[in-house]
Amino acid sequence: MTLLQHCGTRVRAAGAALLVAALALTGCGGSSDELAQRASNDGSNYVAGDGSVEEIAPENRGEPVAVESTLFDGTEVNAETFTGQVTVINFWYAGCAPCRKEAPDLQALYEEFQPEGVQFYGVNTRDTQATAEAFERNFGVTYPSMEDRSGQVLMAMTDYVHPSAVPTTLVLDTQGRVAAKIVGMIEPGTLRALVTTALEEDDDAGDSSRQASGQDAAADHRLHTGSAAPEA
Repeated sequence: MTLLQHCGTRVRAAGAALLVAALALTGCGGSSDELAQRASNDGSNYVAGDGSVEEIAPENRGEPVAVESTLFDGTEVNAETFTGQVTVINFWYAGCAPCRKEAPDLQALYEEFQPEGVQFYGVNTRDTQATAEAFERNFGVTYPSMEDRSGQVLMAMTDYVHPSAVPTTLVLDTQGRVAAKIVGMIEPGTLRALVTTALEEDDDAGDSSRQASGQDAAADHRLHTGSAAPEA
């Protein structure tokens, strides 16, 4: 080998090392994340949904979701967790390109609706706790996720979530029933509208309940006063 050939080999090796380092750095970023930039169904590493949206009218909703799981922080989750407030459930994993792209939007919506009591939960379908928590730190995700490598949560949600369609996002009403779902990457305005609709349903139900209670009280009052015997 000549000196020139030897030097050329060293230059190519150094260049390859720099390229590997550069790819490693871009793979960790938020806005420059390589997987996030490939958030289209290119047939690699995930099967994406088509972004379709389905809303379910209150009278057509099924039973409340029956889910039992554990959050990464050890907190137990069951069906009661999802009753009493509107809940958003997002199915994801760290290597999923659209999951990475939608993560900042989900976090922003969580912060927007948190004062109104809306819960957000992630369901991680593939990762270890260390990998999931690294993802959350990288994208600033602060709402909790549950580990579901066993597929227990997915099995409980098979009527609404196809195992290969990740990400999928569900909106539950205050009774814990699925009110809407998005198959594929969310569009923030669409998810905002779905959550708002679920909140308005709860407000309307509360108004109807208060109105019914008021009518019952008035009827009781009329019955009581009408049956009172006149004084002699």
